[in-house]
Amino acid sequence: MTGRRPSRPRVPLTVRRRAVPWERTRPTWREADPALIAEALARAEARPTGNWFVLAASQRVTARRPLGRTVAGVEVVAWRDGDGRIAAGPGACPHLGAPLKDARICHGTLVCHWHGLALDGTARPGWSPYPAHDDGVLVWVRLDRAGGEPPLDRPVLPPRPAAGTALTAVYDTTGTCEPRDVVANRLDPWHGAWFHPHTFVDLTVTEAGPERVVAQVSFKVAGRLVVPVRAEFTAPGPRTVVMRVADGEGRGSVVETHATPLGRDASGRPRTAVVEAVVAVSERPGFAAVRSVAPLVRPLVRAAAGRLWRDDLAYAERRWALRGGGRG
Repeated sequence: MTGRRPSRPRVPLTVRRRAVPWERTRPTWREADPALIAEALARAEARPTGNWFVLAASQRVTARRPLGRTVAGVEVVAWRDGDGRIAAGPGACPHLGAPLKDARICHGTLVCHWHGLALDGTARPGWSPYPAHDDGVLVWVRLDRAGGEPPLDRPVLPPRPAAGTALTAVYDTTGTCEPRDVVANRLDPWHGAWFHPHTFVDLTVTEAGPERVVAQVSFKVAGRLVVPVRAEFTAPGPRTVVMRVADGEGRGSVVETHATPLGRDASGRPRTAVVEAVVAVSERPGFAAVRSVAPLVRPLVRAAAGRLWRDDLAYAERRWALRGGGRG
């Protein structure tokens, strides 16, 4: 019948005709044009953020204990109040500077462990809250002095599947580089099959421009078993790259890579947090069962992301070093 959409195979796996040795992988260095990557990065860095920075996964900010993190050189503490809403503010107690990340939460109020000063998330002398936003997957904090842009009421969020239909997992790691090095890494899918042969094979970029890059790629499962997809890479902001599955298994799923500047270490080197959110969906009936055991699946997703980022942080850190330690 004409007009009917082809049905998807019951099993999303494909068997490769033959395994190609790593050294015979098709070279991609001519296609990975440094000027194109630089232009895409420049366009991303010109986009507004409204001074919003990704702080952490939503699940890490709880009503049991506060979360402390330095973002763009600013010490931040965040917790959930009695209604489950995000509260955030300076990480130093306004009394004598105690680290509020070590405070206790009592009925939604942050209580300093040095002298018992209580903060309910509203302003008081010497302490003013920071705007915070929980998008259901990630928690964001707005730091106007650090960002230096006209503020926005909410962060600029890329489109993603509805939380009620998706399996989500967040991986968080830190490297010695700047956010632009992380973004440049993600705007270079050409390195995938070469640098990550344990995960990607048969990668071909079919569209390359400063606004988006589209690639056909297969995810390795085991042996010659792979899952082929068409993936689209875009950078909606200076610290974010989104990979969206445009076709194939998990169509509509996204991987958001957020690069949050933390500050400088004791040697003056920049530290950047990579907070990567996987928001996965599937049209298959069995996906509901997968979502029902999400607590068991999330560690597997984070482990897979961790394996890739062990490689990619080396890439980003090397890029920063080659720029003259960030001076270039």
